[in-house]
Amino acid sequence: MKKIALFLALAFMVATAQAQTYNTLWIPDTLSGTNFTLTARDTFKQMVTGNQTITAAYNGNFWGPTMIWNKGDVVHLTVNNQLQDTTTVHWHGMHLPAIMDGGPHQTIPPYTTWSPYWKVDNNAATYWYHPHLHMDAEKQLTQGLGGLIIVRDSIESALALPRTYGVDDIPVILTDRSFDASKQFTVVPYGDSMVTNGVLRAQYTVPAQIVRFRILNAAIERSYNIGFSDNRTFYIITTDGGLLNKPVTATRYLISPGERVEILVNFNGQSGSNLNMKAFNSTLSNFIAGGENFPGGPFANALGKIDFNVLHINVGTATSNAITTIPSALTTNVFPTAASANITRVVTMSDSTGVSGILGPNAFILNHHLFGLNTVDYSVPLNNTEIWQLTSSSVFAHPFHIHDVEFHILSRNGVAPDSTEDGWKDVVLVKGGETVKFIAKFSDYADSLHPYMFHCHIALHEDEGMMGQFVVGNAPTGIMNVAQNSKLKIYPNPVKGMLHYEIADGKSISKAYILNVTGQVVLTFDMEGKSPELDISSLDGGMYFVCLLDTDGGMYIKSYLKE
Repeated sequence: MKKIALFLALAFMVATAQAQTYNTLWIPDTLSGTNFTLTARDTFKQMVTGNQTITAAYNGNFWGPTMIWNKGDVVHLTVNNQLQDTTTVHWHGMHLPAIMDGGPHQTIPPYTTWSPYWKVDNNAATYWYHPHLHMDAEKQLTQGLGGLIIVRDSIESALALPRTYGVDDIPVILTDRSFDASKQFTVVPYGDSMVTNGVLRAQYTVPAQIVRFRILNAAIERSYNIGFSDNRTFYIITTDGGLLNKPVTATRYLISPGERVEILVNFNGQSGSNLNMKAFNSTLSNFIAGGENFPGGPFANALGKIDFNVLHINVGTATSNAITTIPSALTTNVFPTAASANITRVVTMSDSTGVSGILGPNAFILNHHLFGLNTVDYSVPLNNTEIWQLTSSSVFAHPFHIHDVEFHILSRNGVAPDSTEDGWKDVVLVKGGETVKFIAKFSDYADSLHPYMFHCHIALHEDEGMMGQFVVGNAPTGIMNVAQNSKLKIYPNPVKGMLHYEIADGKSISKAYILNVTGQVVLTFDMEGKSPELDISSLDGGMYFVCLLDTDGGMYIKSYLKE
């Protein structure tokens, strides 16, 4: 009997050890400076036991490097597309010219290079980059394309905050995946397995001090109700676009796709202990992504409406320069007031039976129509301060994201938001039947040719057409009505092969873009130190636009006919 009891005890210990097997959290490499090169390529990774999984990534095999930028710097990006498919790269949360935004219009065909650049004007916070190809965002995100951006500024740098990347400043990128019998990804809205920084069953050792977690929800659809297994209090210090005025205490934080949050956790004196960061999704409404429990069909998944671990945390020893206190104040935000708004725009969210989407004759829509590349919803005057009222008749909660600007939430159903949302945002979760108002100022980068997007950040909904677009500028909307610049001369016109240009004010041209009549960039040229001519012989015949950017940020646009 003793032998049997010993055998059973050992078997239990082995089973328990196997059940609690973890993999070390991978920390993405960093890139710093002002010049960055990203190469997107198809690759593979050992995700689960058995066959390697075919993935895609920037400079790696699942997820890209973390780029560290300083506010005020001019950053130059070189994006090489070595994928078999066309892609785009959107700089999520960045305030930048529309032609550099990386939305559906700025496509990068296979084996070509895109070279955007702009001055970083964002506050210190965590941002990210990801593909934004219309109707293929879900597929390309599933493959592993994406990466973090950390912006630093003088205000954040002066604070006594954890800032040693990978030690007390930890990136936590949340998503989920499903695998088929051959261990390959299945492109589905919800995965069966939690994946953190590209790792299943992730664990990490943190020092016994104040630790900063930079959390990004990079999921296709799922929201995560973040908290800790011991229900400890944590401190929210930033939302999407910058610091809060002071840390806000919480035990739960619901983060929807596209959102970021930075939190501080106190591990002082806890060396040798362990706990779990968890998604407490069993408490979510059935109409918040991740709170449903579908018994079958394309939305069925093993993580629906349950609580599960997203990161196992081991507490080690403190570092020699440990941060051990939580600051009482962070910054002084100045938000636009409702009285300063020039206009209130109403954006509707609704369910539409009979509108064809990818999965059938049902789709969620904005402003009562599906997205069209040539449909511009709004022309926003430059320097307008605007209230956007998001009114939902949908039964489902949708994370609404707007490009170009960070906004401040004014109200939910007429009530001021709680302190966890009282900061700069670019994604807001609008629950079924809710009305959310936010305010933003649309400064800089007038361009009536190139639109910015607004959309649901659930990739499936976005792909199916839950997206709109707006232009910033005082010129009439529409590519055929774009103001032609009298200082730019091009010849010959019509043209067969080489297009020549002259700038009357003698400005030096840094970049040239050729766009078709839908506003899509079809050719890109780096013109610094080059002769003023463009080889457009590869284009089919038809109407095009040449867009030239000078070294001071000026823009010159002219239409021409390709024979």
